[in-house]
Amino acid sequence: MLILDGKAVAATRRELLKTKITHFQQNTGRVPHLVVVIVGDNPASQIYVRNKVIACVNVGMKSSKIELPATTTQLEMNALIDKLNLDSGVDGVLVQLPLPKGLSEDEINSRLSPLKDADGFSFSSLGHLLAGQPLVKPCTPFGIMLMLEHYKIPVAGKNVVVVGRSNIVGKPMALLLTMADATVTLCHSKTKNLREFTSRADIVIVAAGKKHLLGKDDFKKDAVVIDVGMHGSGKGQPICGDVRMSELEGCVSACSPVPGGVGPMTISTLLENTVHLAEQRKLKNK
Repeated sequence: MLILDGKAVAATRRELLKTKITHFQQNTGRVPHLVVVIVGDNPASQIYVRNKVIACVNVGMKSSKIELPATTTQLEMNALIDKLNLDSGVDGVLVQLPLPKGLSEDEINSRLSPLKDADGFSFSSLGHLLAGQPLVKPCTPFGIMLMLEHYKIPVAGKNVVVVGRSNIVGKPMALLLTMADATVTLCHSKTKNLREFTSRADIVIVAAGKKHLLGKDDFKKDAVVIDVGMHGSGKGQPICGDVRMSELEGCVSACSPVPGGVGPMTISTLLENTVHLAEQRKLKNK
């Protein structure tokens, strides 16, 4: 079974990105700048944000972290988004999820400029993706497509099942696969007899958010399995995914591990999106 090592792929892509950043700096006198906004003190979110900031530093980008209290109001959040939209020194903005109660993710996604949307979650960004003309591609689905490409796993003409229909992974994943000429089935919590769909698929992308949901009996022999799930980060809890990977050896042709699979690719594509947005703004302002 081939292990789809997202950590290794991300490292390779970061080296290429460093060259782009150097060229950008030579042409503009500055480096691309990502602003990460975190509201409240969610421990997992703090870890994710720290990893993103470190990743920026490692490729030579500028990264700023804006920390807000959990008591932040929607009006205050809106004012911050408006300010960042207008800041010519900011190329990408990411608002770390989840948000505390009282703040609307939809409000932020409708307000954030697609020209600053490093995550690709804004309604405008998703609309461009639906039309087949993405400004940026949502990070996790984009990372999965790049990982498949790196390992020369063909998508065109393949029967692909995506488990999960979130705006973050499932829906945009289905769109990117369709744009790459795959035949896509989007399954979810209300799908009856899920195994009937997954067991016939050439590629299965599991983003259900349910620990160890699927195992060897849910996939056909030689299938490619991408596990997007991430569970267990407390003391004594090993990190695992939506797939029981220990069962898959000798049953499927390839599988992404958790951790070390999709996660590193998500951070890598966030950096790539930010640099792409910076380059597009530079061209527009010529």
